[in-house]
Amino acid sequence: MRTFSAVVALALLSLPLGAQDADLILTDARVWTADESAPWAEAVAVSGSTVLAVGSAAEVERHRGSGTRVVPLEGRVVVPGFIDNHTHFNQAGAILLGANLLDVASEEGFVQRIREAQARLPEGAWITGGSWGAYEEWEMGDAGADAERIARERFRPHREMIDAITPQTPVLLARWDRSEHLANSAALDAAGLSCDQPVEGLECVDGEPTGHLSGDALRAVQRAVPEKSFEQRVMEADTALAQLRSLGVTGIHDITPREQIAVFEHLRDEGRLTTRVYARPTLDQWEGLAEAGLTHGSGDDLLQIGGLKGFVDGIMGASTAMFYEPFDHTGGHGIWRDMMDHPDGMQGLIEGALEAGHWPQIHAIGDLAIDTLLTMYERAAERLGGFGEARPRVIHAQHLRGPEVAERMARLGVIAEVQPYHAIDDMRWMEERIGPERIRWTYAFRTLRDAGVLLSFGSDWPGTQASWYPADALQGIYAAVTRQTLDGEPDGGWIPEERVDLETALRAYTINNASAEGTEDRKGSITPGKLADLVVLDRDIFEIDPRELKDVEVLMTVLGGQVVYEAP
Repeated sequence: MRTFSAVVALALLSLPLGAQDADLILTDARVWTADESAPWAEAVAVSGSTVLAVGSAAEVERHRGSGTRVVPLEGRVVVPGFIDNHTHFNQAGAILLGANLLDVASEEGFVQRIREAQARLPEGAWITGGSWGAYEEWEMGDAGADAERIARERFRPHREMIDAITPQTPVLLARWDRSEHLANSAALDAAGLSCDQPVEGLECVDGEPTGHLSGDALRAVQRAVPEKSFEQRVMEADTALAQLRSLGVTGIHDITPREQIAVFEHLRDEGRLTTRVYARPTLDQWEGLAEAGLTHGSGDDLLQIGGLKGFVDGIMGASTAMFYEPFDHTGGHGIWRDMMDHPDGMQGLIEGALEAGHWPQIHAIGDLAIDTLLTMYERAAERLGGFGEARPRVIHAQHLRGPEVAERMARLGVIAEVQPYHAIDDMRWMEERIGPERIRWTYAFRTLRDAGVLLSFGSDWPGTQASWYPADALQGIYAAVTRQTLDGEPDGGWIPEERVDLETALRAYTINNASAEGTEDRKGSITPGKLADLVVLDRDIFEIDPRELKDVEVLMTVLGGQVVYEAP
């Protein structure tokens, strides 16, 4: 009996242990993992918040249990969750819940957008912002056109267009370039303004206000705008999160104002934060963060303190990016931003932040601005003996002086935080602003990649006061791969030498962005043990014509093993 028992025991020990049951299995798929050691698979199993197994359908099937949800995908593609390297989340939420007027150039469209915004906003909220007329002006000629003709012919809304539909809702709107502002009667009443008691900047016709404001009148209405309630900020965040998860975005590198952190914490604590947030305060806050004991990475996998954003120059949309040579249409070279004149100087901010354990991530767009920033990074590395664990970035890096700049970035180990949609939006007017020769090194994605620079992609969602940038990663990938507008122009792509292949673009939206934030060991690829952030697409992006990439839709978004979005 003892011998028999020993034999049985040995036999039992030699049997394979039971496989761990999965909570979710995606099978019969084409899984692009972003893991170079095993780039393709047929199925993936998820247990809890992490990836349990990746491999053939038969291998993953071992993890099916009685409570496992199994989703057969019929050959559809699964990729890691998209990580967006540059968002302004609070601004996006405000626009999505409020009014986006960038493409509005008619009374009908204007009234409709204001009516919709009023229906969405909580009681007592003002409708503000809007930025009407940006796309209309570009269509009329923008930089090269007759400014007087544009001013005469462009859409100019009037208070009476919206008074009837907003009797109790104050409205204060701005034209895209902030050259004009419009208030409705409720906003004028809130500020105590009327044509009976004229105030500088209040436009009146036949004794009645048109709603157009400037100067003292504008400042009076701006002072009357109440501070946004926490309830409204949460509503805005919920609206923005719904859009992100429908687009497969499971992580954002966000430019986060202080008051937004409390909103993110509230949503996280309630289990409603459906996108991981790498929150980025501004670079001039490094001392306060250090005093509070916060450094890069403080927080958890859903919400953490990320890099610190600095600013060197302006933007292309306003012709304020800093260039060696002047803009063709203005004669100006651009502007330096306020941080360049900080008491410590930008050099001091960079070095102070690095010494305190923070990662500088700095906006530089024009060729002079980029070179200036690289010199400051170089000096900081020399003085401090390198960057330590930090992974500095050049944010936007839109216009290089030449390929040698990319090589310099690679030598320094600086990351290029770029936004491909910028290229297909700016191409409409870039050449007329800086000329056909200089545009060759504009949005030089392939040059950067070939030089060995880590390429990081994102959206800059929701954009600037002059343009809307979508959070749709697939449109960003389309832009990088085709360099064509959404209408397919120009044929062959704009500056086609700078197109990148699909896998490069996918890596720049997934594992590269995890690496840029220092979390590539925990996310960014579909690898056993990593966070289960996954996206299911409605077609095989590796087989379709690249021009179809912009039309690909997300069928399912999984964040930390939880299905947070399923297409109807």
